[in-house]
Formats: sequence, structure tokens, C-alpha cells
Amino acid sequence: MSRFVQDLSKAMSQDGASQFQEVIRQELELSVKKELEKILTTASSHEFEHTKKDLDGFRKLFHRFLQEKGPSVDWGKIQRPPEDSIQPYEKIKARGLPDNISSVLNKLVVVKLNGGLGTSMGCKGPKSLIGVRNENTFLDLTVQQIEHLNKTYNTDVPLVLMNSFNTDEDTKKILQKYNHCRVKIYTFNQSRYPRINKESLLPVAKDVSYSGENTEAWYPPGHGDIYASFYNSGLLDTFIGEGKEYIFVSNIDNLGATVDLYILNHLMNPPNGKRCEFVMEVTNKTRADVKGGTLTQYEGKLRLVEIAQVPKAHVDEFKSVSKFKIFNTNNLWISLAAVKRLQEQNAIDMEIIVNAKTLDGGLNVIQLETAVGAAIKSFENSLGINVPRSRFLPVKTTSDLLLVMSNLYSLNAGSLTMSEKRELPTVPLVKLGSSFTKVQDYLRRFESIPDMLELDHLTVSGDVTFGKNVSLKGTVIIIANHGDRIDIPPGAVLENKIVSGNLRILDH
Repeated sequence: MSRFVQDLSKAMSQDGASQFQEVIRQELELSVKKELEKILTTASSHEFEHTKKDLDGFRKLFHRFLQEKGPSVDWGKIQRPPEDSIQPYEKIKARGLPDNISSVLNKLVVVKLNGGLGTSMGCKGPKSLIGVRNENTFLDLTVQQIEHLNKTYNTDVPLVLMNSFNTDEDTKKILQKYNHCRVKIYTFNQSRYPRINKESLLPVAKDVSYSGENTEAWYPPGHGDIYASFYNSGLLDTFIGEGKEYIFVSNIDNLGATVDLYILNHLMNPPNGKRCEFVMEVTNKTRADVKGGTLTQYEGKLRLVEIAQVPKAHVDEFKSVSKFKIFNTNNLWISLAAVKRLQEQNAIDMEIIVNAKTLDGGLNVIQLETAVGAAIKSFENSLGINVPRSRFLPVKTTSDLLLVMSNLYSLNAGSLTMSEKRELPTVPLVKLGSSFTKVQDYLRRFESIPDMLELDHLTVSGDVTFGKNVSLKGTVIIIANHGDRIDIPPGAVLENKIVSGNLRILDH
């Protein structure tokens, strides 16, 4: 029997098949390593060090990607978290605040995730520079909130922005306008990882540049990258050296994610004397949040489970509001000392999110990402806090923007609070159609933002415009069919109305 036939029959046996796969995997890793080394040779001397760190980070992630098979959770092991592992916010708040709240605040660093672009809302540049209220951008509101804290309590809470290579330059230009504010602002960059061809699994990029034909060859690898990037930037050690102890991390487009003194006090002065290394703010699911990641008990630890990790047969169960009642707001409070320890032990474990994309030229690629909240299982004494819905006010679409621009909210020192005149406890459900997707189109269609204090549900579809001082109450549905246009006249009051057909108001 020839050696070839022996090898073939061995490969066809079960054990051989896994050996064969292992050989293929090793060859693929070697090919990727060579490609990355080629890319690194194109880096200039000042780019070399951070490019090497980025590519080393990518290689570790790629290695794990090749090792992992199938869904990353065993559904049979998922349990509801024990009662005491998710505390109600009311219980935390009931403890009150100590007299020395200033010294507690001085242990805090605020970190905002600022890597995203405004493209989904039709805007160029960083999303944080979109105007959301009285000409104020997300970034303006964030700076105002922290300046207000520092002035009120005579503290020095710094703001740190985690930028991506997509947002860094534009953000830094804008930061000059805050030079006279009482907030120290720092920035660091997320890693820049190469996208890989879906078929060959090799990097698309041929060199380190990210302009011209290379624009789409790179991506920021999700906010789970914060631990390594923050550590590599040197800022982590700087803040530990200054006596800081916790970071409060949140998405810059979540307008509800303000510094909460009661949560901070709970971290710094725990009732049982044992400090939490990681606190995740969660809030109750509504039918609009069925896809949000949920906290579970898994192998004796709190674990964040995202919809992408759920086996197909259990997706409906995962979405059930009755079984999994809460979801992750991505407002996180994390111990700096713990991040340093775990990063140095290479012990932060986050599931890999495989994100498939199609580039403008039609090439199918995948990008490997991680999520910041997934690391909760690596920290000791983690805790969930079930916070009011008001701490989760993300602006992802112009429908969200309409809510935060309206009289449903009042603005005070950078913080939005629900108007006392709103008698319903919930925020209205708003669905604006595709004519409103881009911010500039949306703004053009509203002469002024309608009164929405008594609104419960609004759906708008087609070519619709709103005159000045319109009032919307109850359930309002406005549908202009293709080729029709509806102008809602100035001063109109629509209460529990369906408007359809064609309604043009022309100047004469």
C-alpha cells in the first residue's frame, strides 16, 4: 500500500480528519502571518510601533477565531442570574450619599466610546459631532455634563474619548473649542485591524495606508478592544498613578449615560465591604429591545449573552420578554486595577463576533470584533444594576433624534430629563420612514419639532412635511403613497388620526 493511500485512509478516519483540519489551520495561520509581516514592512518609522501592536492583536484574535467552532454558549448551561447578582437601582439609591462625595468623584474617569461615524444617519464624519439639541452635539453635551460635575463638587473628573482611525482626526480638531472648559480631555485610538477575504481568509490590505483603494481594507474591531487599547496607550497607568480607581464607560450616543453618584458610591463604599470589579447597568426589556444582549448565570459566573451567540433553535426563547427580562445598556463601571491585572495576565476573555460585510467593489469580507460587556465573566465580584429606562436613551436613527429634540425632554447642564408635563411613564414609539433617514432630509421636513407631550405612537411614511407648531397626541399614522405628498398644516392638532392620500398646501 503506497504512502499516499495510507495517508488518505488515515485522513478519512475520524481522528485523521481532525489532524487534517489542524494541518490546514496551521498553514492558514502561517499564510496570514506572512501577509501581516509584508504589510508591516510598509509602515514608516513613526507608524511601526503601533502598527505592530495592532497586527499582533489581530493575530491573537485570528488564532482564536480558527480554534472556535459553533455557537460559543451551551444553551443547556444558561441559567437566570441569582437574585442578589442584579440589584435594583432603588436599593442602591436608598443608601444615600456620603458627605465626602467629592473625594469619591475624584476616583472616577469617564470614558466615551467615540469610534462610530454618522453614516447611518446620512452624515459625514464622527457621529458625536451631529447636533442633537439646541445646536449642541453629543460631544458638547458630554463635556457640559462633566464640567457641571467638576464645578458643583470642586473635582477633577477627566473625560477620555476612545476614537477610531475613522473619527480621530475630526474629533481632535473640534477639541480645541473646549480648552477653556473645566474638563481635562484625553483621547486614545482603538486598534486598526485588517479585514479578511471571506473565501481565502487572508487580509485584503496590501500595505498600512488607509486611503485610496485601501480605504475599506481596515476596520476598528468593536468596543471590546478598549481593554488592550487603553492599556497600550499608557493612559491606564497614568490614571492609576493619579489615584483614579474606576472608569465609567458608555456609548457617546446614549444621552442617558450620565455619571450616577449613587452607583459610584456603591462601588467605592460597598455595603458588604467587598468591592465590585465590574458593574453592568441593565434595564427592563420592552418589545423594542428583544435583540439586546442579556445577563445570565453561566458556569457560576455572570455572563453577557448576545443574540449572535444563541443557537438558532433557541432564538425565540432568547427574545422572550418573560424569560430574559433585562438587557445590557452598555453603561459599565470597571475597576482600573482589575483591567491592568487581567490585561497583563492576558486573561480578558470575550467571544468573537464575526461580522460579514460586502465592500463597494462587491468583495465579501469578514471582520472579527469583540464587545466590551462580554468581558464581565473575567472580572471578580461582578454585579448587574437594574436602572431606570431613562439611563438608556440612545440616538441611532432620526426617529430617536425626534424624541430627544422634542418637548418630551428638558435640557439642563448637558443632561436630558423627561418633562414633568409628560403624564405617561413611557417614551412614545416613533417610526419615521426612509424619506427621513438622513439628518438633513429630516430637518427639512419639520419647520419646527411638534409638541409630543401626549403622543403614544407615531408612524410616518412617504413624502410628508410638518408645518410650525403641530401637536401630535395619542396614536398618529401619516402615510403618503408613492407620488403623493402630505403637508401637515401649521398649528394642526392630530389626535388618534390616520392621514393618508394627498394633502398639498401651496402658497398663493
